[in-house]
Amino acid sequence: MESLLILGSITLALMLGAISPGPTFIYVAKNSIAISRKHGLFTALGTGTGAALFGFLAVMGLQAVLLAVPSAYLALKICGGLYLLWLAYKIIKHAKEPMQTTEGDVKPMSYAQAYRLGLITQLSNPKIAIILASVFTAFLPKEIPAYFYVVLPMLCFFIDAGWYSLVAVALSAEKPRQVYLKFKKIFDRIAGGVMTLLGLKLIFGMK
Repeated sequence: MESLLILGSITLALMLGAISPGPTFIYVAKNSIAISRKHGLFTALGTGTGAALFGFLAVMGLQAVLLAVPSAYLALKICGGLYLLWLAYKIIKHAKEPMQTTEGDVKPMSYAQAYRLGLITQLSNPKIAIILASVFTAFLPKEIPAYFYVVLPMLCFFIDAGWYSLVAVALSAEKPRQVYLKFKKIFDRIAGGVMTLLGLKLIFGMK
């Protein structure tokens, strides 16, 4: 019973974290609207895999390592921030380019690429591992049950992938897609600008 209460508390905390907007949301939304629903879903699977990896590392004690070696955490933040800036550059660079509206003409990336880029986008922010570790520390007992090392990463995957799959399905509907196609240049520049700010915040943020 106590284990169920612990898992329930962690699940609620993870759900609140997953729905918070960030670079992952922007990337899943863009792939879903600009390319296709399947691309958005594969991107969501990639972000879920990244969340599971961070969850596993967090429960294994990554927080202690990163806090003990600040230079390692700083290096991860810089690399992640530079990746987000690269994504922002790519989005803004292609903002003026028209999108094909027929599914057969859309060839910007494969499903494997969508999955891989979703994974990399999630892993670009090492702060997620710190947040997960903080959540686990707050709710887990001192002696962690062995099965939690499997359950918690799986929980991270299903919550993250599940939420962004809902985002992909909702935003790939015909109406949002048509609105995006009509105002593509504006939306892409806004998305690129937000991604730029997130990248700079990750690099230069004090926390």
